[in-house]
Amino acid sequence: MMIAHILTAREILGQLVSFRSVSRDSNLDMIAWIEQYLACHGVESSRVHNEDGRKAALFANVGPSVDGGVILSGHSDVVPVDGQDWTTDPFTLVERDGRLYGRGTCDMKGFIALALAAVPLAVKAGLARPLQIAISYDEETGCTGAPPMIAGMVAALPRAAAVIVGEPSGMKLVNGHKGGKGYKVHVKGFEVHSSLLPQGVSAIMEAARLVGWINDRNAELQAKAASPVAAMFAPPHTTVHCGMFHGGTAHNITAGDCHFVMEFRIVPDEDEEVWCRAFEAEARRIEAAMRKVRPGTAITLERFFDVPALKPEPGGAAEALVRRLTGENGASVVSYGTEAGQFQAAGYSAVVCGPGDIAQAHQPDEYLELAQFQAGWAFVLRLIDDLRDPV
Repeated sequence: MMIAHILTAREILGQLVSFRSVSRDSNLDMIAWIEQYLACHGVESSRVHNEDGRKAALFANVGPSVDGGVILSGHSDVVPVDGQDWTTDPFTLVERDGRLYGRGTCDMKGFIALALAAVPLAVKAGLARPLQIAISYDEETGCTGAPPMIAGMVAALPRAAAVIVGEPSGMKLVNGHKGGKGYKVHVKGFEVHSSLLPQGVSAIMEAARLVGWINDRNAELQAKAASPVAAMFAPPHTTVHCGMFHGGTAHNITAGDCHFVMEFRIVPDEDEEVWCRAFEAEARRIEAAMRKVRPGTAITLERFFDVPALKPEPGGAAEALVRRLTGENGASVVSYGTEAGQFQAAGYSAVVCGPGDIAQAHQPDEYLELAQFQAGWAFVLRLIDDLRDPV
């Protein structure tokens, strides 16, 4: 797998789209290609593997080993195409009517392609401050690949002054997003014939009490006056959601098991752990009542994603950089989460700014407007010029 010449951003995007880096599968073929691409331009990179070694994040420092550089961060994984009605092969880049079609073009291999295309230019530019590349895994399943990558970067690389996470924002500055916390819940009941209901514990009915708690919290949150920070978001409050729920074996047996998944989307001015403790306390209260009927019953909580909110940083280095590069003074916030909050929690100044429209993410016939791709390339070129300045 030799990379014999300098590739354009579009050529790189075509290669990246061809890798079927769905979150449930390995991304190592894509990471190996990026490693070799960087090596061909004299850039060393480091991997951070997941626990079973089937996936890896990658990071690299392009330019001098000094503090004050800029990180361009993206994720390698994409969502599945199962059940979607595509008019082209999802894993072949197709240009049509001013759009680049393919899984991940918008979310967010387009941005990664731009970052990688900048590498040979950065190598030749004589940068005063480095360009750092960060590519994580499993963003689509809870941003679980970014924290170990960030820890590796903190330990191994000079400290960057700013992080730009290239999630699709129409090349507009996004300086805040909600935090995310998620639980996988297993309610273990006790089976009896449904005619003997008081002698058993229905896992489904007890799980429904927790879902009822979720509904009650949402009603309270919607009725509450929004804080100035919450008012920036749509909806202007924290939300609590149950998206998957299953259990039971027959209509006339109290369910022995019930599983569901829930999540919080928490506005930045609220304490995320307070919400988690409240949910856990309610689970323990219900569990205690269950055990008065059948001591062997239980509620097990597994926290499966944990994405800190991105808090706006008035005057922060990342926000100032993007304003300087785009020439725009506006900013917005979003309700979904990104690794920007994780970088910020590790002490970095971070924002979101990338090509594309989030409405196209995860859709059949996902696409990136060619004009957005070109705008992203112009942004990257201005960034390289900026990094020539030692300030």
